[in-house]
Amino acid sequence: MKRVGLLGGAFNPPHLGHLKLAKLALEHLDLDELRVMPAAQSPLKPSPSGPSAEARFGLAQMAFGGLDPRVILERHELDRGGTSYTVDTLEALRAASPEATFILVLGSDQLALLPRWHRMDRILELASFAMAPRPGAPVTLPEGFPARVVTAWTGAPGEFLLLPATELDLASTLLRSKLSAGAADDSLAADLPPEVLAAITRENLYR
Repeated sequence: MKRVGLLGGAFNPPHLGHLKLAKLALEHLDLDELRVMPAAQSPLKPSPSGPSAEARFGLAQMAFGGLDPRVILERHELDRGGTSYTVDTLEALRAASPEATFILVLGSDQLALLPRWHRMDRILELASFAMAPRPGAPVTLPEGFPARVVTAWTGAPGEFLLLPATELDLASTLLRSKLSAGAADDSLAADLPPEVLAAITRENLYR
């Protein structure tokens, strides 16, 4: 059985909080792979401002490319296009890799949105969840969330476990605001991977 972590999001732009989340998943979930999946369009957020989907994918490659040999940049949602429903992605990945088992990696800022995810009952038949606390985001499962709370991922679907905290209070929305306001590069160096910041500056993205 191949153990596969899935780290999705717009990555608009990818920041050090995303990298910390990836590192925690690699350190604590005994993964064979961690697939980083930039979304074409989130069903729960408006169309993001900023660079194209291809540009976001390029930034994600710069951010995650040298992190660990187990990290794979996954184009599935971008190539499919349209709204990126997690359940559709899981169905396709399972069909392509029936020997694999999947766990979705997220920060605690996503917890409140879980009841609004499309076909959550089916998602929990296909995957588990691993969540890392983030400053300012409560670590409380929504009432009635039907996952089994565990302390370590067995590899089975339908489980939910806590990772260590990211200890980084970063959000792409705020970073886009800083970038569009012309924030100096040195003020962003603590938030963005250096390759990503250099590309944003070089290509005049978000400004």
